[in-house]
Amino acid sequence: MQPRPQDQDFDFDAWMRLARTDPEGFEARRRQLIEAHIAARPSEEQERLRRLQWRIDREIRRHGNPLGACVHLYRWMFDSLARQQQALETLLNGAPSTTRKTARVIPLRPQR
Repeated sequence: MQPRPQDQDFDFDAWMRLARTDPEGFEARRRQLIEAHIAARPSEEQERLRRLQWRIDREIRRHGNPLGACVHLYRWMFDSLARQQQALETLLNGAPSTTRKTARVIPLRPQR
């Protein structure tokens, strides 16, 4: 019997070494672990999760570098969360919130 995916400890350094020394092995192991996580979910959730993972994988391939993919996926997830929040507010209050929180951006300057 294999351990459940959530029982395994995540070793960032080991994954980083694998990505640097064997990118194909890294990708194969990544896909295997993701599939194990999806397979551990109830069957009615699995198709949705596989579709979501397919979209994530397409976005990763679309961006030529890991940082670009990370930034894009972060924005995508943030937008999704904002839409869910707006839907919840609509259900609770009867009208969508039109205000979006803002913050002043402080420019960073190199230290001298």
